[in-house]
Amino acid sequence: MLHYHTDNIRTIALVGHRAAGKTSLVEAILHKGHAVERLGSVDEETSISDYEEEEHRHHFSIDTSILHVEHAGKMLHLLDAPGYPDFVGATMEALNAVETAVIVISATNGIEVNTVRMFDEAGKHHLARIMVINKLDSDNIDFPLLIKQIQQVFGKGCILLDAPIGVGNQFQGLVSVLDPPTDISIDTIDLVSMRNQLIEAIVESDERLLERYLEEGDFSTEELVAAMPYAISSGTLIPIFCCAAKKELGIDELLDALSRITPSPEFARMRQETLFSEQTNNFEATETSEFIGQVFKTINDRYVGNLAFIRILSGKMDLTQPIINLRTGKTSRINHLLMMQGKQQQTVIEAFAGDIVAVAKVEGLHIGDTICYHSHVPKLRDLEFPKPMFGLAIEPKSRGDEQKISQSLTKIAEEDPTFKVTHDPQTHELLITGVSQLHLDVIQHRLKSRYDLEVITREPKIPYRETILKASNSEYRHKKQSGGRGQFGEVHMRIYPLSRDIRTQEQLEEEFANKSRFEKMRSVHYDPELNFAFIDHIVGGSIPNQFIPAVEKGCREIMVSGAIAGFRLQDIAVEVHMGKSHPVDSSEAAFKIAGRQAFRKAILAAQPLLLEPIVHLEVIFPSRYMGTIVADLNTKRGRVENQETRPGEMVIIYAEVPLSELTKYPAQLGSITQGQGSFQLEFSRYDQVPSNLQQQLLSKFKMAEHDEE
Repeated sequence: MLHYHTDNIRTIALVGHRAAGKTSLVEAILHKGHAVERLGSVDEETSISDYEEEEHRHHFSIDTSILHVEHAGKMLHLLDAPGYPDFVGATMEALNAVETAVIVISATNGIEVNTVRMFDEAGKHHLARIMVINKLDSDNIDFPLLIKQIQQVFGKGCILLDAPIGVGNQFQGLVSVLDPPTDISIDTIDLVSMRNQLIEAIVESDERLLERYLEEGDFSTEELVAAMPYAISSGTLIPIFCCAAKKELGIDELLDALSRITPSPEFARMRQETLFSEQTNNFEATETSEFIGQVFKTINDRYVGNLAFIRILSGKMDLTQPIINLRTGKTSRINHLLMMQGKQQQTVIEAFAGDIVAVAKVEGLHIGDTICYHSHVPKLRDLEFPKPMFGLAIEPKSRGDEQKISQSLTKIAEEDPTFKVTHDPQTHELLITGVSQLHLDVIQHRLKSRYDLEVITREPKIPYRETILKASNSEYRHKKQSGGRGQFGEVHMRIYPLSRDIRTQEQLEEEFANKSRFEKMRSVHYDPELNFAFIDHIVGGSIPNQFIPAVEKGCREIMVSGAIAGFRLQDIAVEVHMGKSHPVDSSEAAFKIAGRQAFRKAILAAQPLLLEPIVHLEVIFPSRYMGTIVADLNTKRGRVENQETRPGEMVIIYAEVPLSELTKYPAQLGSITQGQGSFQLEFSRYDQVPSNLQQQLLSKFKMAEHDEE
């Protein structure tokens, strides 16, 4: 492999909706660029890009694959990202590591939900954007209409660079819009008009070119090609290319364009401005700058071990110096630098700004980590990923695998930023959370194939909360005598609802727990996670100081275990103001029991109630399903807050819905929209459960308690 300097490196992610043919396209690029000897096929399971067993089984991409091809004096790093929104985490990994996004559109299916989303995400990442219309050899294609729709949805800057000669079974090649031949006519496109649009989009990015254009009216082809990278980077031009990947038609033209007109790492200034957590003025993406890299993807393979993929942002990386992980401060030695071609590895001795490499068996590298040679370099901004909200409770099918399953799930979570594994102390369940049912199905298959673990899953319990509506007071005497030393502890307390606006100890003391309210208050402890305050208002030593922590511990046990339905309590302040002790029989255990029982009594007298989690729901779907979507949300106690019409007959609805109503929403939305809708959830707050539903939940809890007894 030849050595390529930064100005000859290009980083490109292929994104779009599922079944647009992204993997077939990258296979054709690799074959045409002589990076592989044989054209790979997804259907025949010979793809270089889709090499995992799950990808062969499903016939679609699940992970982002890292590939490369050398062409026309350039090194192209190609990242083939999944098109299913279920695996959006892998797609975001790809967008975090590149300067250019190639948005692939199926000529037959046109603009789809994930097409719009990936176009928007590429814009948020400040990437150069290129569009490729694939499958032009298919039937039933209205090419002029498709171009019109693309410009309506994504803007007038979307302009053809190559026009197809025929479509469907008549598709036989392309003609250049910039330098059209005189002996070929195109029925579907006005080449003169399209060329004028193209020139205007190019010169719009440069005032000097615009002035010349207004004066002279035209430019040479060479001048326009030279100006394209800046126009693409600035967003005034989003070129459209055409191809039929499986027949390798249009691939040569696309490969030439990716090499000639996409921006280099040094050129992509807008993206660089968003990289750092703090403003820095001295960063340059050059190979002579100080080495800075970022881990954007990891793999835990039982044969290879840990594999971390690094995008080099500046400087040079080689094996002579140990790397520093700025997150942990840990220093590690690199034994091998790897250039990946799917699952195949090639060792390189050095890599430069713009390169994408992998390092093996370096512990502690996580997605988003900044690596460098010197600790004074600025830290890169943490990478952002959608928050997973679709959950399942999980347990091993075989007894004794509890520890093994927890460790295995943690390893998978380290390589998938949209997959989380947690243990709910409230419900005592091991929970896995992902983007969708399909996402979690793939996780379960990985557990089986990688770690030989089979599991049982079920819907998780909704994490309701308990709280109180009014203040109350109580007392409890714990007295036990059974021969020998007895047990004695008496606690008097008052409890109060605590405002959810309180977030910190300082705010608590300023707004609630202060001397104006509790004149002889000795101390206050605050737990922000539970929004719980414990106030020591003991006067005259009625409870000895050494037993106060035991009283607080008893109260905290009830806060965690609940008082009416077994759910965690929140938003409560406890004031312990009096008690009694015995010089011989009092102990920490006695006062913990007394505190716990007094707290439970006080809660039951303070109008306890259940709270349920409310989430922000964002749904995007074709506008023809509007009525059905809204009606369905109404049956789920949802409240539509806003809606937004998007070009291409798409609609986004923003709503607030109880989480308990959305446990089956992925399947329901898929059924309603014929698979064309997608959604995102984000936690909002806890709200009071309606009284009729609260009675059902309390009855259900009491029945479960009775069954356990």
